[in-house]
Amino acid sequence: MKFRHILVLVSTALALVACGSRNEKKNKAAEEQGVEQKALDSLKISEKLAALEAEPLFDIVTTMGTIRVKLYSGTPKHRENFARLAFEGFYDGILFHRVINGFMIQAGDPLTKDPERVSEYGTGGPGYTVEAEFVPEYKHLKGALAAARRGDKANPWKASSGSQFYIVQDEEVCAQLDGDYTVFGQTVEGFEVIDAIASVPVNGRNLPLSPVKILTVNPVN
Repeated sequence: MKFRHILVLVSTALALVACGSRNEKKNKAAEEQGVEQKALDSLKISEKLAALEAEPLFDIVTTMGTIRVKLYSGTPKHRENFARLAFEGFYDGILFHRVINGFMIQAGDPLTKDPERVSEYGTGGPGYTVEAEFVPEYKHLKGALAAARRGDKANPWKASSGSQFYIVQDEEVCAQLDGDYTVFGQTVEGFEVIDAIASVPVNGRNLPLSPVKILTVNPVN
């Protein structure tokens, strides 16, 4: 009986080892497949970026309508960065977290996907900044697409947030920002959507009481 019991224990141990080995191989294969998929996705995005027109159009599709913007050729770093994030789906599900009627509407913070981090809204990003690209002829007109950034004291070089942007609603009020914040695009359709978003009720932090969300950002073919 003891010998039979020992055989059973040995067989069980061997089976567990074999099972563990199979799981390890599966996990390794899945990991390798994931790496390959990421490399493939990265290649596809690079190809899309290489095929961009000089001033491509993108649709910012929101829960309140679509804002179509043109990205400027004179701000290539911002143009490519915005396009890359759009192709990656980075903006999908992000909220407009700062809305000031008579001024502008702001979005692009990935932290806004987590309602538990509401106190941190406005501080998030992809982990990098974009070098400022000031072009005198790119003004804060109504519908201008511009990059948010940290204040001058913490950011004397005026580098842009890696993902946060704002869209001008009132160009007279926003004219004071010319030369201080990078304008890298312009709305061509959907001005009424900008006004609608700007008009929603907000709390003391200018956060809409009812979430206004970016569903996706897509290139216009």
